Amino acid sequence: MAKAFAAVPLLDLVIVASGLLHDGDYGPEKSVRALAAPDLERAFRVNAIGPALVASAVMSKMPRSGRAVFAALSARVGSISDNGLGGWYGYRASKAALNQLLRTFSIEWSRRNPDSICVALHPGTVDTRLSAPFQSGVAPEKLFTPGYAAERLIAVLRNLGPADTGGFFAWDGKPVPY
Repeated sequence: MAKAFAAVPLLDLVIVASGLLHDGDYGPEKSVRALAAPDLERAFRVNAIGPALVASAVMSKMPRSGRAVFAALSARVGSISDNGLGGWYGYRASKAALNQLLRTFSIEWSRRNPDSICVALHPGTVDTRLSAPFQSGVAPEKLFTPGYAAERLIAVLRNLGPADTGGFFAWDGKPVPY
């Protein structure tokens, strides 16, 4: 992946917005009996490994001083302490892994650039193909357009400082527990 960024100039903002919850015959597991290694591997590749590899590739393209932000979209269901429902094993676990990878990355990166910010972001429930099958229980005012979610997340990033690095923040700026 480093080759892909070889010709890229310095970056002061990188947002990774990948995510896999369902696709074709794959969907969130409702019970432990539904776990399958290929599905878990796929969820981890897209939701955790991919963003971690992007972070690794772009670190050298981010400044060593001054404000620089690396963020990746996570999900509230990736919060270990906020899990009161169970299910969705692969998605929950892969987003929790992403959160841990970002927290670990933030520690290393802050040694390189004390003004850096590395965070996980929860965009809320966004009206996309990812959430479409699961929107029936979402109140209309809690179902966001992609544009609104993007505006909110950019506003959250603007308000964060180096002391927030390693955190997990929702679309409304509130911290999400790990």
